[in-house]
Amino acid sequence: MSADRENVHVGRDGWLFLTGGTNRVMDRYRGGLRHWLLLRAWTRLIDARAARAEALGIRCLHVIVPEKLSVYDDRTEGLRYAPAKASTRRLARRLARNPAYLDLLAPLRAARSGPVPLYLRTDTHWTVRGCLLAYREIMRALGAIPPADIGARPLVVADEVMDIGEKLRDRPRERIERFMLQRDAERVEVGPLLAAYEGAGRDREVHVGAHVVYRNGSAGADPRRLVLFGDSCAHFDPFLLTGMLAESFSEVHFVWSASLDWSYIERVRPDILLFELAERFLARLPKDDFDVTVAGQRGTGGRLARIRASGLGTDPAAAQ
Repeated sequence: MSADRENVHVGRDGWLFLTGGTNRVMDRYRGGLRHWLLLRAWTRLIDARAARAEALGIRCLHVIVPEKLSVYDDRTEGLRYAPAKASTRRLARRLARNPAYLDLLAPLRAARSGPVPLYLRTDTHWTVRGCLLAYREIMRALGAIPPADIGARPLVVADEVMDIGEKLRDRPRERIERFMLQRDAERVEVGPLLAAYEGAGRDREVHVGAHVVYRNGSAGADPRRLVLFGDSCAHFDPFLLTGMLAESFSEVHFVWSASLDWSYIERVRPDILLFELAERFLARLPKDDFDVTVAGQRGTGGRLARIRASGLGTDPAAAQ
């Protein structure tokens, strides 16, 4: 049944699926010329990014985090859509031989029947176990060895209302686990946008433009430097993909953006350029005209000061 005909579908055993919103999630499961052209444009963008990175001596890798609809179609119960047409499935076919693309849909679907859910029941995001599975696939693709204890780090547990659940009248709560990953890595730099929001106690409201750098001086860290452009499936706080990578590589830069900043990349000159994006955000093709410095300056002006003073409002980047 549908709880909110435009945005949420209630599946089997209380599993909630986002079906609407600004990114028109169900469009990721439709055919037609328009979507074929969009995926062709993404394929060409990935090829172009990889070629530009290679010219700089940088290994480039793209991962698209599948929608829960793409992985758990066995739990949707009554929702009419075509999971076989998922954008991640079609991109994987297009880029099957391209080392700049890593398919996460196949391993996530293969593991979906396991005892531990890979996605949150009332949220769009993966669980720590789903993220850990993807992280291991990424490490394998990069020829890197994960820390032996990465999957056994301490967990904190809480019951919370999550992003899809809060759209429903009864606001169901879910038991959430979060890794306490940070041990060897240290956050050594934070961009002014995130710093301003943290100073106002509003860091949960900052999204696009958040920028952090972690360094890891442990003997077991992979000596390579990695720059990650990603979203909330990676996050700037070290409890998901960014945290796992920070505990694995000597230096990790995270920038919350679907659009690359090539000036920043050329300045940092990482060994690895990693791009992570949730499947629903494939709706918009980035122009790769992002500017980390300009985005950071958005948090230092009068607007955030007014938010801090009033206690109202959120960053418009949250609409990504």
